[in-house]
Amino acid sequence: MSLISNSNFLIRNLNSILQKSLGSSETTITAEIMPPRGGDASKTLDAAKALRGLVSAINVTDGSRAIMRMHSLAVCKLLVEANIEPILQIACRDKNRIALQAEILGAHALGIKNILCLTGDPVRVGDQPNARPVHDYESVQLLKQVTSLNNGLDPVSGFLPNGPTDLFPGTAADPNSTNFSSLRKRLERKKNAGARFIQTQMVMNPNVLEKFCKEIAEPLELPVLAGVFLLKSVKNAQFINKVVPGACIPKSILDRLEKANDPALEGISIAAEQVRDFVGITKGVHIMAIKAEKLIPSILEKANINLLSQ
Repeated sequence: MSLISNSNFLIRNLNSILQKSLGSSETTITAEIMPPRGGDASKTLDAAKALRGLVSAINVTDGSRAIMRMHSLAVCKLLVEANIEPILQIACRDKNRIALQAEILGAHALGIKNILCLTGDPVRVGDQPNARPVHDYESVQLLKQVTSLNNGLDPVSGFLPNGPTDLFPGTAADPNSTNFSSLRKRLERKKNAGARFIQTQMVMNPNVLEKFCKEIAEPLELPVLAGVFLLKSVKNAQFINKVVPGACIPKSILDRLEKANDPALEGISIAAEQVRDFVGITKGVHIMAIKAEKLIPSILEKANINLLSQ
């Protein structure tokens, strides 16, 4: 068999739990954790261990919101050692192509099988706005690079001396985009570059999600994991609406959080309702509970989702 596959990018011998789940009839659940802001990953690892058996894979963020945290690759390796399947986020903001190529090869060597390819949040939104962004690549170019290495191609010339990598690449998308034509074209480029699944930004409206799936994702034959975001209070939701690009938490949800006797519990209920609604539309959901990962099992329990029973 030639090292170079056809333009649709053939994955050969991957044993990714995530890939198998997305290719099956079962509901796929993933969750997100943030690396620590420091050198001790024990609490992050504890949060991940609490999700073992409840999710197919755990996404580890990479410099999210342009804020310094431990390298995603290090946390993913700790998850592999704990027998938990990670999804390595790779953002292009802070690394040139040589660094990105090295990270992809390193992920393969460390037994990390899934990669989410991102452009990265702008430096100006972070806490070190004087840092210099790189952006040698953006997400489409990064997907092409993963595909090329999976096909055994050396980025300079010839073939990789030790054979191809085996990585399952995905991409992000925002169904709330006001320019659907542009969103469709960009996702077509990402699919052609090698994307094999979509993880969306937070979605609040099932109708928006359904339109996105029917008009864009399904024609591209890309499975979708719909983003479910845990809201902790009305103040938290208002802050997200203000600072997160594309966020559109509706007044009805803001009112629920404001009137609730226990806003945190109401946030869990809202997230659980979204999980139930979205699994009927998409292949599954991706749950984001920033600094509250311990509440993800409660969301799944309230949504009556049990991965082990499937």
